[in-house]
Amino acid sequence: MVGFRTLKRVAGEIRRDVRAAQERDPAARGVGPAEVFAIWPGVHAILAHRVAHALYEARVPVVPRVIAGFSRALTGIEIHPAACIGSGFFIDHGMGVVIGETAKIGDDVTLYQGVTLGGTGFATGKRHPTVEDNVTIGSGAKLLGPITIGHGSKIGANTVVIHDVPPNSTVVGNPGHPVRIDGRRPEGPDADWVHLPDPVADAIKGLASRIGALERALAERGGDPSEVGPEPELPQVRPARGPNPAGG
Repeated sequence: MVGFRTLKRVAGEIRRDVRAAQERDPAARGVGPAEVFAIWPGVHAILAHRVAHALYEARVPVVPRVIAGFSRALTGIEIHPAACIGSGFFIDHGMGVVIGETAKIGDDVTLYQGVTLGGTGFATGKRHPTVEDNVTIGSGAKLLGPITIGHGSKIGANTVVIHDVPPNSTVVGNPGHPVRIDGRRPEGPDADWVHLPDPVADAIKGLASRIGALERALAERGGDPSEVGPEPELPQVRPARGPNPAGG
């Protein structure tokens, strides 16, 4: 059964989760721990999971799944009781977040609404992602399968990740591709989704330039450059500039 040490550990984890919400949610700045504990749905979801997981590890039947079910109904966040979640975990807003049975999440991880840590196929065993420490996962991102998201990585909004991600990477796209590795971003949550690179736009621009060069080469070989029309006007693809909207 659940012992005193387990209850003490769970209480410590919950205190750190509340502190994480105060540190990472701008809306919680200046809000006391008691108010965050009473109102924030992400805190409610992780609180319910801490209790359900402790009971699950103690092999208490039925009750852990009942707690998880009530938590899902109240918060819109579904966390399987068997999922292993480290301390300092924060879910911002949280509606639509799904964390599967064999998911493992490290310390100081931040998730936004609509994130799925899901499995692939119907095989038993490890089938959900492992998320290492200090990872930030943007709204609507889908991480599927027994992949590993390296320490300090950042997953862009609506990214679909189906392969391992190296540490300290930034991943965008569908399927997700690392576009920045070992960047200069300091550790900790970073909600600046505006300044992420756009590899799709860069690829289109490169293809358009290549087509223009091929058309010019073909016209020169044929001796009639007039056959090649003017190059199409392409929208300028520039990295986003200006202040970080996340306040960093």
